[in-house]
Amino acid sequence: MRRKIISSLTAFALLTGGIAGIAGTVGYSSAKAAQDASNFKDVPASHWASTAIYSAVEQGYFKGYTDGTFKPGAPVTKAEMASILARLTDQPELQTPEPNNFTDVPEWAKSSVSTAIAKGFIHPSSYKGKLDAQAPLSRGEMADWLTQGLSVVNSDYGQALSDVTNTVIPAKEYFTGKLSDSHKNAVAVALGTGLMSVANDKTFGVDRTTTRAEVAVLIARYASTAQTKPSDIQGLNELRQVGLTGTNLSVIAPRYQKPGPEKFSESYDYSKITGDFSKIRNQELVTVTNYADLKIKNWIIVNPYVEDEARSIYFPIFVDEKNKPLRGAYYSFSEFEINIKKSMNQLQGGSLINSPTINTLTSPSTKAFKDYGAKHIDEYLGPKGVFTVNNPIYWGAGLLHFDKELRPGIFITLKDGTIFRLMPTY
Repeated sequence: MRRKIISSLTAFALLTGGIAGIAGTVGYSSAKAAQDASNFKDVPASHWASTAIYSAVEQGYFKGYTDGTFKPGAPVTKAEMASILARLTDQPELQTPEPNNFTDVPEWAKSSVSTAIAKGFIHPSSYKGKLDAQAPLSRGEMADWLTQGLSVVNSDYGQALSDVTNTVIPAKEYFTGKLSDSHKNAVAVALGTGLMSVANDKTFGVDRTTTRAEVAVLIARYASTAQTKPSDIQGLNELRQVGLTGTNLSVIAPRYQKPGPEKFSESYDYSKITGDFSKIRNQELVTVTNYADLKIKNWIIVNPYVEDEARSIYFPIFVDEKNKPLRGAYYSFSEFEINIKKSMNQLQGGSLINSPTINTLTSPSTKAFKDYGAKHIDEYLGPKGVFTVNNPIYWGAGLLHFDKELRPGIFITLKDGTIFRLMPTY
């Protein structure tokens, strides 16, 4: 028995870095942890995660290695991450957690995995009896675990995971069709809350491994997010609204509303008027010309005049920093699905809807838009600007006006007679 215990401890030491890369030694004081953190040879003060690493070590989530390093770029295994999550003392536990039926968890991690399950981070039902506990934790699974944990802290986070099912996700994999359904909702909430972010290449990287430095940062972010109401996070609100209605208008430009009946003559059938974009999303519209049938899949509004947290979560996708429209307009980006009846060129496509806001003529010309890999109208145009496919789906670029001289109202009619009508309030 003694030999078996020693073997388990040796395995733990090897996994966690000599003196334990994941903290767990009794008597390891915060003062000693702070001293160790400040002396890591590979974590200078200039390191992007230095503050989070120092804090995570001081709080006992990590320890350094016997050679005086932290190894910030080393991957974290699933068992190690479960051990860290199990130590989150403010995380509530489920009344009836799923049983720990994993058959491949090392002895030293079994208790921690069970605790992480009880705290809602890990759902054994999502696996087939094996956690692959000693494999590196991917960013996709990290998003799953953290957002599942948030839903235990506040049920509205769980509702958010459902609300974003049909949203536009600000990651390159979404626009290129490479984001799997199994991770999509968790990635959306992880990005919307600011828990996680895309890399410099604009990808989320669900298959990339999670490093020790990243985990140190994520633990701090999780603690902060868990104390925040979902309704107070603008980015998450945008993703939820787009998921539920197809547009973030109510979050970014709430001044745009359905005009009251007093704006119409008494003989007008006001019951046909709606300001609810979900009622026209993916529905066939009445077009000015008859070259094609047209649907709007999503409609994104970006206010270019605000900074930091007030800025739309979609700003980095569509807008370059230097760009500012004239006369106080906001940017308007619509995703179109077009069914061309015979043939159509770009100018004819632009005449389908006579609106500066819902504009089918051009796509965003920014570097940001190109970097994210979203569909551009130019991908479907051949010689003389003629569409080379009959069913293009692409993003158009327009302007949402507030200036009365520019007739800022939005007027779209569905083939079933429903009229989408919006006006800015003054």
